Amino acid sequence: MRGKCGGKCGTLPVLQSDVKARQEEVVELVEMRLKSHKDLPLRQAREGSHPVTFVDRLVSGVLAKRSHVVVGLDPVYEDIPAPVRRRYAKTLRGASLASAEFNFRIIDAVCDIVPAIKPQIAFYERYGIEGIKAFLQTVIYGKKKGLVVIEDAKRSDIGSTAAAYSQGHIGRVSIAGRSFSPIDVDAMTVNAYLGSDGVLPFVEDVVNHGKGIFVLVKTSNPTSIEIQDVTVVVRGKRLKLYEVMAHLVDNWGRRAMGDCGYSSVGAVVGATFPEEAKKLRELMPRAYFLVPGFGAQGGTAADVVGCFNSDGLGALVSASRSVIYAYKRTPGLAGQRFADAARAAIVTMNEDVNGVLARDKKLLWQR
Repeated sequence: MRGKCGGKCGTLPVLQSDVKARQEEVVELVEMRLKSHKDLPLRQAREGSHPVTFVDRLVSGVLAKRSHVVVGLDPVYEDIPAPVRRRYAKTLRGASLASAEFNFRIIDAVCDIVPAIKPQIAFYERYGIEGIKAFLQTVIYGKKKGLVVIEDAKRSDIGSTAAAYSQGHIGRVSIAGRSFSPIDVDAMTVNAYLGSDGVLPFVEDVVNHGKGIFVLVKTSNPTSIEIQDVTVVVRGKRLKLYEVMAHLVDNWGRRAMGDCGYSSVGAVVGATFPEEAKKLRELMPRAYFLVPGFGAQGGTAADVVGCFNSDGLGALVSASRSVIYAYKRTPGLAGQRFADAARAAIVTMNEDVNGVLARDKKLLWQR
């Protein structure tokens, strides 16, 4: 299914007079870019060629699925339906196998109506090596189903340690002249509290390997205000700390622009702070927003509309608990039908998000 992209996605945030023509141009640019690499895996790209950017792949998925939603895969053993848990031993390995099966069935249920999944690695790491195996199986299965995989890891360090994090998750590792992609997610979240030293190694791999990062800017948790809303003075101007971070993200992202006019260096901006999100949209016009806080944390479709640019792109809205555990609040869909409940929750979420975009004349495929 091809979306009718009809708006500007190049020089942001200036509104083009012929919005529909500009959006159609964006679709053609992205599709041409993808077609040129159709039979060429990123890891085997010809020397001197550039891989398809992460953000172009993401936008292509958004248009194809007509969805701005990413499903968070954060399995908690006690919340996995009993029929799945009963198939495995009550051990670390059993919990990990149950988590993997749970994820696979959610992926099967939603892969045709969302562009991406977002597994949070902490929910797997707590089970040790067996949990890491379940995480890797989830990444591989999501990709097999045509989904963009965003790892929620919030990694951070400096120098060689930041480079090691990046190489292991989105880059490549060289061993005795051979090159490997150990985890090979499409994108990951990054904590930039250590400054450019902690971010630029990730940006290098973003550019070189067609990957993406989402930098924490204004997170969805209530106590984020304790740090992110602190007022600082920069060159004589009073700014919130999240505004300083936004300026940095906008600068880092200029090296990683896609054909769609957005950068593969994105930002995490919570749905629970809608007014701040509007301000950040102005400060980071080229950044794609990863928007947590929808659903269980209280964010609504009306809260996320300010995260989108006037072209109807620029934000990916995340929901986890409200989707993957939807069976708990859906009579008749417990047990073996939990995946049906998850799909129904995504259908509703797609309708809600697309509905507010249509209301504000930002919905791409209805112009």
